Order: sequence, then structure tokens, then C-alpha cells
Amino acid sequence: MNTKYFIPFLLLTLLFITGCQKLNEIPKSELTAVSFFKSQSDLDGAVAACYECYAHDYSYGFTSRMFNCFGSDDLAGPHGSDKYSARSFDELNGDPNSSEVLNDWKAFYTGIYQANNVIVNYKKVASTDDLKNGSAAQAYFLRAWAYYMLVRSFGPVPLLPGASDADTRAARADASAVYASIVSDLQTAISLFPATFQISAGRANQWSSKTLLADVYLTMTGWPLNDASKYDSAAATANEVIQSGAFTLVPDYATVFTSNNSSESIWDIEFNKSDGTAQRGYGLDAIPLEEVGQDGSSGWDDYFPEISFYKDAPKCKRSDETFYTAIKFQNTDRKTYHLVPWYSNSTVEWHPYYKKFRYGVGVPGNGDGCQETDSSIISMNASTNKSNDIMRYPMVLLDYAEASAMATGAPTTSGYNAINLVRSRAGLPDLTPGLSAAQFRDSVVSERAYEFAGENGIRWFDIVRLQLLPQIIAARDTTKSGDYYWASRENPIPAKYIADPSHAYLAPIPSSEMQLNPGWKQNPGY
Repeated sequence: MNTKYFIPFLLLTLLFITGCQKLNEIPKSELTAVSFFKSQSDLDGAVAACYECYAHDYSYGFTSRMFNCFGSDDLAGPHGSDKYSARSFDELNGDPNSSEVLNDWKAFYTGIYQANNVIVNYKKVASTDDLKNGSAAQAYFLRAWAYYMLVRSFGPVPLLPGASDADTRAARADASAVYASIVSDLQTAISLFPATFQISAGRANQWSSKTLLADVYLTMTGWPLNDASKYDSAAATANEVIQSGAFTLVPDYATVFTSNNSSESIWDIEFNKSDGTAQRGYGLDAIPLEEVGQDGSSGWDDYFPEISFYKDAPKCKRSDETFYTAIKFQNTDRKTYHLVPWYSNSTVEWHPYYKKFRYGVGVPGNGDGCQETDSSIISMNASTNKSNDIMRYPMVLLDYAEASAMATGAPTTSGYNAINLVRSRAGLPDLTPGLSAAQFRDSVVSERAYEFAGENGIRWFDIVRLQLLPQIIAARDTTKSGDYYWASRENPIPAKYIADPSHAYLAPIPSSEMQLNPGWKQNPGY
């Protein structure tokens, strides 16, 4: 049976609960495209649903967005019993039965179905071409982004360009086909955005589409496609964004993480506590378990960097604003505190933490996530209004720098200028001149690691495309320092995965999806 209706945005919650392969459970007597897509306000609502599905705990509102990326060195999983998913990926042994793996899969396919809803129906709406095209362009962008996240996390995945047939069991498309679809969607989005389209917070636009396209091209140069011809395309597309002058770096790195919609925010996911969509991946989520506020609130201890990643960080202002290294222990009076270094045997995890994710919206030390002084913690909150910047301007600069060097076989003057803008803001000197293309690329990759440390798996996807796991594993801290056995707090990697970690570049397909699709084969190693 090939049904030809699409689930309207009001059914978002039901769509998530039923999952992408169970659409037959939604009654056909509900709202359909025929009865719903009449006005521009209907279309606006459907587009809003595309964005809204990512502003939840099971998606980008909490740590579900990063569980598949914990094999990276900028993310480590705690040892608490409720931290199993993060820890399993940290051990390069992700569990296909994990609810977080399923959440990650479902969130993006929910978004794809919502985008398809718009793409198939936008032309029938009674509105101007510019308004309709602007709506469709956003849907094409969001569908491309969802597939981009899926293919990098899970490898071959089903391409569902519009069918909502509940009985369809689509085959997993090859990665090359998925990337071709992503590129096509982004090119379509760029062509559809009208010149009059108003850029607004949280909304995709022509520049976010070009930023994403440049990043996609750069990823295509590495594993699994290894298409070096895309360096030219990546450099040219990123340069269009740079030359537009639409974005500039925020002077102070710390304020990027305490403010929304800054001059370097190219596309973000918006959150609003009062509307029930709070950002819960900052604030308590990134605060040590030992820290307790004067109001009784305490940290959740959900993620932090690996010890070696912190130790290898460049000594600069950006690192000072990124990492949190002195844990505030509350005294018995519950008002005063004493500071303990992160490696003290009185701490639970023996790790540094991320400072930049503590505060939420406000100013460092006084945000809606954490309010504190140098020697006390007033309060901590699990819910903040901080938007999640999916794309920041440094991504464009560093993508351009790397791609331009690899495309020409040597670093370019403009490539040096691009990376040096990022380094200058970080408090670092200009990059050493005269590097080879490979040396320059490695410097850019390292710069990207610390500029985007802990942010949405950006570091992990560099590790994947460049196949860096052997180096990352070898660099894990295995030393002793005084009485402190740091290595005992790193999650152990099984010997067979140390010898060959190649399976870990892809996450396992969720077990429930494998059961629904008996013709699929699980990713190797799971």
C-alpha cells in the first residue's frame, strides 16, 4: 500500500512515540495535507515543527545529541550506573539496545518526516512564491542536516525522500547516495531562499546552508568516501560565507557560551524554559557531582574531557575559559567552600570539567545555569535558555583553511589568515609559517578540536573522517602522579578494540530498528 498523506506538525509527539517505521498506527482520519495545508500560517506551523522536534531531551535539549561521540578525546563518560551509554561508547563498545542510541536515530528521522511534510506540500499553499520558497528552503536544509548527522553516526541509512508508506521497509542506502542526497538538498535550499528572506534567530538561511554544504564537502574528502576532489568545493563554498561579511568572531570566547544569537552564530537550536523547551545539556549537566550550591542544588556529572585532551590543550585564554579545574567543596556550614584540584583523590571522577557549559545565559559566574563566585556556588539549574550553536563562524574559517590548503597542495595566505583569526581570539600567536599542506591540515584539526571542545561531536567527526582513533587511543592518559592513579578513572578499552578500533567509527543501528527491518545487517562489531 502506498499512502499519499503526510503527518502534520500537530502530530509531532505521536510521531516520535510511534517511531519512523510505525506510521500505520496514526489514524488516517486525523489531519491530512488535503485539509491542513491551506494558508501560509499552516506552512509556517509545519516549518516550526521541523525545528521544534530538536528542542527536547531526547534530541538536542540534553546529552542524547552526543552519546555516539564519546569515543572522542574531548568527551569522557562518568562511572555512575545511570551513565552507561556514555561509558560504553567511551569504551568503543556502544550498545545497540541503549535508549540513547534509539533517541538519536528517532530524533533525526522525526525531523526528516517533518521536513518531508513541508517539501511535498508547500506548493499547494495559497501564498506568495517567496514565502512558500522560503519555507521549503528551510525544510530542505533541515532534512540535509538530519541525514548528515545520521550518515556520519550510523553509516548507510534509509533515504526517505517523501514516502510515508507505513508498510515500506526501505533499504539502507550507501553512504555515497546519502551524501549525494544531502548535497542536492542543500543546493536546492540555497536556490530557493529568496533574496528578501529575513534572517532570524534559530532559522536556517542561505548562509547556514552554504556553511553546512562546505562542511559536508570537507567530510566527503575523508572516510568513507575519500573524494579529494571535494576540497575545491569545500574551500569555494566556505569562502562565499567568509566574503559575505555576514558573521564576525565574538571578541571574548567565554561570552559565546553565555549569550544567544551572537555575531558568530550561523545556525542554532533555540530553547525557551517558559515554553517547556529548556536546554538541559548545560548547567548541572556539566558540573561535578561533588559540587553543591548554597540552595542545595548539585551537579549531574554527565560529561567532561579526557585527561590527555586537557593536558595537551594549548596554554591560552581560550583554554582558561574552556576548562574547569578547581572543584568547589562545600564546608559543613553549607555557606563557605574550599577548593580542591581536579586530580585530588577526594573527587569522584578525577577529571577536569568544562567551564564553558556551566553558566547558561547571562555572564560567566552569573547565568541561568550556574551562579557562583570564585569561592562559592550560589545555585545551579538543570534548565537554561541557552541556545545550542550548531554552526559558529570559526567552523567556516577552519573549514576554509584546511580545504584551501589541501586543494592546492600548500597552505594559502588566506588560509593562514583564517586560522589566525581563530587563534588570535583564543590568545595564541599566529600559526608557524611555511608548513606543508599535511602539517597545516593537522594544525587546523587541532585548532578545531579545542575551539569546539565538547560541542555536539564536532571533534569526533574529525576523528572519524581522518581515521584518528589509533592515535587517540594511544594518547589516553596511563600515567601515575603522586598518589593519584589517573588511569583508573579512564574507561578501559577492550584489547581487541585497541588492536583494531575501526568498527567504532560507526555507532550500532538501534536493536529495535534491526528487528523492524530483518533485511538489514548490523554495523560490523556490534
